[in-house]
Amino acid sequence: MRRTALAPLALVAVLLGTQPASAAAPPGWEPAPSAPWDVGAGLRCDFPVHGEPVVDEVVRRVLSTHPDGSARRVAYRGDLVVRVTNTDTRASFDADVSGSAVVEYRPDGSQFWAVRGPVLVGVGTGQGSLPRGLYVVDGVYTMDIGAGGYKTVHLVHGTTDDLCARIG
Repeated sequence: MRRTALAPLALVAVLLGTQPASAAAPPGWEPAPSAPWDVGAGLRCDFPVHGEPVVDEVVRRVLSTHPDGSARRVAYRGDLVVRVTNTDTRASFDADVSGSAVVEYRPDGSQFWAVRGPVLVGVGTGQGSLPRGLYVVDGVYTMDIGAGGYKTVHLVHGTTDDLCARIG
């Protein structure tokens, strides 16, 4: 599925990393690859979880910068499919998180995301408006991530898919 409307992350403050994107970035855009990640039992799901991109064509474009030159507003778009695996049982699910977003990076370390389409969101115990878990949040929504990591998801129109339940 290809979604290219401007609006994230690919986590994903949560999932951006170092693997090369599979396609060249369009002019003005640069690859924003996602790295594999691991989360211990009890932090998101009751069991340990491994995530790894199986399709990663995410690109980013810096829209504005802070006075020090660091990115202030960044647009993300492109195909991203992450294989999420319960490392105890090896059950897995390929999550299409090919949403697009504009992310505002604030000087205090907090972030504000305006999102369209699916994005992978992990929430720790007491750290968000969603219960502890790992979710594909899809639709039109905003996510405010506080400097301490608290995530407030405000769905204008959308759904949440609990990946812990899918692979548990």
